[in-house]
Amino acid sequence: MKTSVTERSPLHAPAQAPVPGHEPADAAPLAPHPPLGRYYGTPEAKREFVGAIFDQTAGEYDRIERMMALGSGPWYRRQALRRAGLAPGMKCLDVAVGTGLVAREAVGIVGTGGEVVGVDPSTGMLAEAARALPIRLVVGRAEQLPFEDDSFDFLSMGYALRHVGDVAAAFREFARVLRPGGVACLLEITRPRGRIPAALVKCYLRGVVPCLARMTSRLARERQRELWSYYWDTIDACLPPEALTGALAAAGFGDVKRHVELGLFSEYTGRKL
Repeated sequence: MKTSVTERSPLHAPAQAPVPGHEPADAAPLAPHPPLGRYYGTPEAKREFVGAIFDQTAGEYDRIERMMALGSGPWYRRQALRRAGLAPGMKCLDVAVGTGLVAREAVGIVGTGGEVVGVDPSTGMLAEAARALPIRLVVGRAEQLPFEDDSFDFLSMGYALRHVGDVAAAFREFARVLRPGGVACLLEITRPRGRIPAALVKCYLRGVVPCLARMTSRLARERQRELWSYYWDTIDACLPPEALTGALAAAGFGDVKRHVELGLFSEYTGRKL
């Protein structure tokens, strides 16, 4: 059975990435999913909700992730970064670094001749990352990265695209901070095609993972249930893959591709033109 596939985006005429603060007047925000009224009512409220939930779960995040991935997470993240072209000596920006799960693998790949920088809006997550990794960590959001133009060779983002406010603005920022020829690699969980696979993933995330987490977590049961319900709901409602590859092309990326593992784990890559 085929477990992985790589899809190339249809040819687009990529728009030149705008200078920060000078985005096109008609550049409408592109939300990663419709508003989820069960959790928040406005874009501003979403930012507060997401910040609070990740600040509160930061200390438990690595433990829960290991349960989710059955121990395969580090191996998969390392292979995905290498597939996208991360190599020794590169300068890499990990956006939404969280507790450092993706950055940890990037550090091992770039080696002592390279550098990994992490950025995240959650101070709780950054505190956890600082305990685990000797890298530079900066508070910031994907839509307004606090870095100069053409600063990095490679940009990664692990399972956080669903939590940003404006996908198009984030992709423009990714293009801005990458050097010409630099690569963006975005890891995401995609809703499986077919009702049965989707139902199985939903059951796992909403049922099995919370039960496992309760055995070792200090989080209140209601908060855990809310976290994993929100996690699945963002996957279920997220923009389709073709919309994301199209947005990458529109932001100034070429050779846009989506590599899929197990019909669930998507790797979106593009090279800055």
